[in-house]
Amino acid sequence: MTIDIDDLPPKYREQVWRKAIEQDQQRKREPLPSPALSGSRKANKYHNSPTERVTPSGTVIRFDSQREARRYDNLMAWQKTGEIKDLRLQVDFTLQEAYTDTEGRRVRAIRYRADFTYLRRLMGREGHTWALVVEDVKSRGTRTKDYLLKRKLMKERFGIDVAEV
Repeated sequence: MTIDIDDLPPKYREQVWRKAIEQDQQRKREPLPSPALSGSRKANKYHNSPTERVTPSGTVIRFDSQREARRYDNLMAWQKTGEIKDLRLQVDFTLQEAYTDTEGRRVRAIRYRADFTYLRRLMGREGHTWALVVEDVKSRGTRTKDYLLKRKLMKERFGIDVAEV
């Protein structure tokens, strides 16, 4: 059902015309959003700034955050001094294998990807030994329920405590 403006009382007719004029002026003032002006990058979920590092061999490594890149720099310095060895980035651990349920549906595997793994030197009575360390760079926002669950599964399945930095 539509209402004709001419059928309205003069007071309401005047109000409708004023509102229409205001909306028309508002449309003329606001420019349409332009992809060229707004930038092509979407804002990051956790407001982090991705960054890159170049290794001595010339390989470019991309990190999700500046904090993760700084941690990489620290670990590389430790590796040069011999405190740690076998530094690896983005290592996957399978917490539960994929399977097919009784109704024939495929259930995906549950995996955890650690930011860093390395062997750290431990001094003992008989000399030094090497212990595996699994690290994840976390902020308050990135400590999600999924992460906490996977951290518990790492402890239960592999006996590994994930170190948060």
